[in-house]
Amino acid sequence: MAANLFGRYVWLMDILRRHKRLTFQEISELWQESGLGYGEELPLRTFHNHQKAIKDIFDVYIECDRKDGYRYYIDEPERIDGNNLRNWLISSYATLNQIQVDNKLEDRIIFEEIPSGQTWLTLIAEAMRRNSVLSITYQGFSNPDTNTFDMEPYLLKVVKRRWYVVARSPYYSDKNSRRGIKPSDVYRIYALDRISEIHDTGRKFKMKNDFDAYSYFEGCCGIITSGEPIQRIVLRAYDLFVNYIRTLPLHESQHEIASDEDSATFEYHLRPTFDFYQLIFAQIDQVEILEPEPVRIKMRNFAQNILRYYNTPK
Repeated sequence: MAANLFGRYVWLMDILRRHKRLTFQEISELWQESGLGYGEELPLRTFHNHQKAIKDIFDVYIECDRKDGYRYYIDEPERIDGNNLRNWLISSYATLNQIQVDNKLEDRIIFEEIPSGQTWLTLIAEAMRRNSVLSITYQGFSNPDTNTFDMEPYLLKVVKRRWYVVARSPYYSDKNSRRGIKPSDVYRIYALDRISEIHDTGRKFKMKNDFDAYSYFEGCCGIITSGEPIQRIVLRAYDLFVNYIRTLPLHESQHEIASDEDSATFEYHLRPTFDFYQLIFAQIDQVEILEPEPVRIKMRNFAQNILRYYNTPK
């Protein structure tokens, strides 16, 4: 029943986000057509209960404009659009609702599988909610041996079909603190598919007030973080990739600064980590880094290494 109610809340937010303004009668008609209401009208009392629950759970306000024919709308829609998690949750759950009520769509919508999210995701999310210290057994790609250690899970992030957990390391943080190293807190990133065991230690932790998820990944293009400063990077896109990059920016800081018939030039402010270079290489020969020169040189070195593989006889 709880899952069904959650689906109703998401449905209501989704239709108001898409239709902007609706009378209660229009909402009720859409409810009947959706399949969630099994063809029955939406009771006004139920609607008002959902309206209140959405405010309490999602911090989203559904208001009524009496001067505009008593039409309902979402006040401050940026509460949804400006929150990536909330936006993703509503969009995904709205699609799931549609699939569940219409079996004809079940085999016509394909989702990309994320293998690492099936085993440990729920357990880590629950530990995050309760601030529980976890003991994990982990083997990184560069390490032939497994290690078991404690971690304090702070946030989850998915990048390129792989889930990661960002965690504070009690061991290294305490070690830095004893040595007087500042900042003493050490945060590590672990891929969930490299974890073989997880146990709840029964101990609790308190999140550091100075930790901010967005600041931690500021200027990053993926999961790799860096202490180097954010740089202004300019690249030129060619041919069909111009429209591709316009509709799907490579980074949130993307800004188009020039264009002609064959190309467009974009400006970014980010940290050129390995994730960034991988992102550029994924565009093959349709992107060129113009500046700064050190980033352009590093990209050229990567390209020369690739040419060496293909120019060497088999």
